[in-house]
Amino acid sequence: MKIFHKMADLLAGPYRNLINASTMLGQSKNIYQAEIDSACELIDFFNFNCEYLYNIHKQQPKYSPEGMKNSTEYRALEGFIFSVAPFNFTSIAANLSCAPALLGNVALFKPASSSVYSGHFLMKLFKDAGLPDGVINFLPGSGSEIGNIVLNHKDLAGIHFTGSTKVFQSMWTTVGKNIQNYKSYPRIVGETGGKDFILAHKSANQKALCTAMIRGAFEYQGQKCSAASRCYLPTEVWENIKQDYQKDVFSIKIGDVENFKNFMNAVIDENSFDNIVSYIEYAKKSNDASIITGGNYDKSEGYFIEPTTIITKNPNFKTMEEEIFGPVLTIYLYDCSWKDVCKLVDNTSPYALTGAIFAEDKEKIISGTKYLKHSAGNFYINDKPTGAVVGQQPFGGSRASGTNDKAGAPANLLRWTSQRTIKQTFNSPEDYKYPFMSEE
Repeated sequence: MKIFHKMADLLAGPYRNLINASTMLGQSKNIYQAEIDSACELIDFFNFNCEYLYNIHKQQPKYSPEGMKNSTEYRALEGFIFSVAPFNFTSIAANLSCAPALLGNVALFKPASSSVYSGHFLMKLFKDAGLPDGVINFLPGSGSEIGNIVLNHKDLAGIHFTGSTKVFQSMWTTVGKNIQNYKSYPRIVGETGGKDFILAHKSANQKALCTAMIRGAFEYQGQKCSAASRCYLPTEVWENIKQDYQKDVFSIKIGDVENFKNFMNAVIDENSFDNIVSYIEYAKKSNDASIITGGNYDKSEGYFIEPTTIITKNPNFKTMEEEIFGPVLTIYLYDCSWKDVCKLVDNTSPYALTGAIFAEDKEKIISGTKYLKHSAGNFYINDKPTGAVVGQQPFGGSRASGTNDKAGAPANLLRWTSQRTIKQTFNSPEDYKYPFMSEE
């Protein structure tokens, strides 16, 4: 644990600016988004995981009768962990390898092709903190080529994944096909996509709602698995906030990460740009929707997309159901009951990662929380559905959003250990017969 505490100290000190800058330049994050990710969150991962591990080791059998000692050993898994990282969070990329390594495992760190730069400096941080060579192994390259070798290796002991649902499901399928070839059953932990919602009741604090919509949808260009992508508003609430919402969105500055006044920057690459644009163009051509902010884009120098807001009459409109992973928020105006709109929110998407409800009516908060019980692994009341903090809101979702093993919590660490129960007897029996069988 000393090595990981050292990582935290180095990141809080001499490595802070370096890791932040590499995240800003390589992953197109503004200074604020880089700081809360690659510095603050990663420092928390290092420190909190050490605390969690200390408490895990304290979990021992409660009773050892006289003449014996019972104990539990928390072993590393038998094999290696394949840690597959996304482009959007440097902290997550590091934790995918560091969490298993903290439990004594060897990890193969496969960064996203667009986050190799920050990954390189993470490896320097690990080495300077004293992590021995061979514990975390940096493997940038083609995902399919690396994955084909790794997933077919008999010593694969686990997969720690953050990325798209499609890729995760493909990996799980491959593991299933190879299950008889592995030395042990691989532990599979994944956090994947989301179609995250904001649902407002007519009693909502309207200024707070407006701010949450903008921050939740457009921070880091909407390139968060937790980003608000669909919004359900009472018609009367929308009429009250529409003007302020549009005014605020139109005021958002977009540009280079080196200009700290820019709230938004470029999306990560051309493939992402083209995918996001396809949804915007679909909305432009549809009779069921209209674009009320943004809708423009430019890739002549960088991949820039305006914060785009779509209003739709159709609760099952394409942009209400499918993950876009960009600065696009779709709003549906409802006039049905609270219970019915909660049911609509719950059934619209296959994902269940994050979601938020806004209401001042306490009964509606209680009932909404109940109706939406399985709709989000991270559920927010009167706040945006992004910004989970290690040690406060452990992160993860279910359904098509992943295995919900909660990064930033002890539950995640327990996936990377194989417990061994040990019973030591000091007065071993020396006669096979039970005591009542002895001759008097």
